[in-house]
Amino acid sequence: MSHAVRRGQAGTWRQIGYLAGFYVVSSLVRLAPRGAAPLNPPARPAGAPREAPERRGQLRFWREVAYVASFYAVYSMVRNTQGSATVSTAHAMRNALRVIRLERLLGIYHEQALQQAFLGNRLFIGFWNFFYGSFHFVVTAFALILLFQKFPARYRKYRNTLAFTTGLALIGFATFPLMPPRLLPAPYGFVDTLAKYGTLWSFDSGAMHKISNQYAAMPSLHFAWSTWAALALIPALRRPWARALAALYPLVTLFAIVVTANHFYLDAAGGALILAGGALLGSPLAARVERRSLVPVLTS
Repeated sequence: MSHAVRRGQAGTWRQIGYLAGFYVVSSLVRLAPRGAAPLNPPARPAGAPREAPERRGQLRFWREVAYVASFYAVYSMVRNTQGSATVSTAHAMRNALRVIRLERLLGIYHEQALQQAFLGNRLFIGFWNFFYGSFHFVVTAFALILLFQKFPARYRKYRNTLAFTTGLALIGFATFPLMPPRLLPAPYGFVDTLAKYGTLWSFDSGAMHKISNQYAAMPSLHFAWSTWAALALIPALRRPWARALAALYPLVTLFAIVVTANHFYLDAAGGALILAGGALLGSPLAARVERRSLVPVLTS
């Protein structure tokens, strides 16, 4: 079987995996229990007006799934419009050199040394290729489901923050196209681990290579989403070990995006910046909607 055919099949399996994942997420949101009512609800004082049950802010699973799917579809379309063909390779390279110069000035240009320390272990690198391509979808979906099911009062704020964060990333991709380390010329010493070691699928296979924006690296949405997930999950998880894993998740993601040569350290800093911007934009909007939709209805 030729290399091109194998790459094409990998892209097909990736798309099948995303569709299956979307179906599972939708089913979990629909079927997960809503939680039991309290055994001993507080007594209502005699003569006091009755308060209608809380309406969960009119959250509906099918509507939330539609929102998320539609938003991500639009984001992907805008991000990958005509792929990297719309961006000058020289322009992306110049921006990469600017990032390298700034990192050298700051004393943090160590991405190549970090990657070189682990390239000898094929299984290790293969795992991080898989982590890079999968975990940011899986963990983010899990956090959204958990908030929707167990903490609806927080859900809107975190959903809006995630949406604004992702939207702000598009501004970065459009205004600062950046060649990732894996695409730099050989003298820089980086290895495209996905191309050399592979994984269950490839972001560079078949049609995906033609339409994907290879220079959408600044800011790092992987780091922004992982930090968002940690902030969403830590207050929601009960067990200390689970909270510890959630707290470590952004650091593990940072390692993944660097060891696979998909990002510079400054890309992660950009991800943190857009997350802060997303929170500033998303939280007030969620609060306004919450005030309108969660006003209790008093009946005599």
